[in-house]
Amino acid sequence: MAGNGDNGGMQPPGTDLGGPASPLAGLVGFTTALRRAGLACEATRTDAYLQAVQWLDPADPADLYWAGRLTLCAEPDDLPRYDEAFAAWFTPLRPAQSALTPVPQPKPVMIAALRADSSANADGERDELPQLRVAASDREVLRHRDIAALSKAEREHLRELIALLRIEPPRRRAMRYRPGGRDRLDPRRTLRALLANGGEPVRLNYARRGRRPRKLVLLIDVSGSMQPYADALLRFAHAVLRRSPAFTEVFTVGTRLTRLSRQLRHRDPEQALIAAAHAVPDFAGGTRLGDGMKAFLDRWGQRGIARQAIVVVFSDGWERGDPALLGEQMRRLRRLAKAVFWVNPHAGHAGYRPVQSGVAAAMPYVDSLLAGHSLDTLEILLREIRDA
Repeated sequence: MAGNGDNGGMQPPGTDLGGPASPLAGLVGFTTALRRAGLACEATRTDAYLQAVQWLDPADPADLYWAGRLTLCAEPDDLPRYDEAFAAWFTPLRPAQSALTPVPQPKPVMIAALRADSSANADGERDELPQLRVAASDREVLRHRDIAALSKAEREHLRELIALLRIEPPRRRAMRYRPGGRDRLDPRRTLRALLANGGEPVRLNYARRGRRPRKLVLLIDVSGSMQPYADALLRFAHAVLRRSPAFTEVFTVGTRLTRLSRQLRHRDPEQALIAAAHAVPDFAGGTRLGDGMKAFLDRWGQRGIARQAIVVVFSDGWERGDPALLGEQMRRLRRLAKAVFWVNPHAGHAGYRPVQSGVAAAMPYVDSLLAGHSLDTLEILLREIRDA
């Protein structure tokens, strides 16, 4: 086996290994070259390599190659550097590619792909310029699909996409000032800089109002008519609450009002949904939005949760109670909240009109009526909440 000239006395194949030039020096020199190439060939790995060579044929390149690969390589990233160093140290001829060597696989294209397609004209000839057609990816198609019409596999994919939503909580101006900006003069910092400079005039220091998260309240209708959307909306609420748990509250409204903020604080979405299912006694039942809204305002909203908060109501507006009661409670809520959004999954369908009794009673006190029937409309809702 031929060396590269400085292999520490490694004898070529067929020579006597018991001569004055021992092959161990060449093998130790090979491990030194591997360390220079970036492999972590510590003393224990070098000793294991030498022990393995003693049980193999040092004159066989394949034995030397695999003995070093199995003892001196610590991770898959070491394999290309090991192969290069082995070829440079011993011989340019390497053993044949083994099935154990990982073969790089091309990554699947996850974005929209452009496909060239030429169309024939009336004479049967192809157009000179091909038409570029956009083959939308599964994710792009799913973003605009109605949640109620998704298959089981598509719902599983949607759950993953909801967990990956980029959520920016709403913010408001804080009472405290921070250094920087041009809101007002900061006399304390200016005076300190003056004293530190020996009384000489210095640059004036200014302060600006800081920003802090604004309270966000989500009221989700879990009645029978909202059942196809309930799971996705609760997962959406979980993602929003996990982003800002101290300033987000989640309630469900059906025949009664249930607070789910504690249950949805679980890190795992599945555990959070299981806990929420045990806490909601009226899932897929009737709808009494007026009574639920009154209970929310009397117990939590009037006492501070809804004050200057952004309140989002997820409901299709099918009210079995008194619509006048709902309108009265929405008027109370509008006086307390910073902004009120009503999210109706049916609002995204063509030809929709807000004629349901609950929606009609609430519309005069709602800042915006939004559609929440798809992932794309939920992302629009997040932007509206951020900019409110």
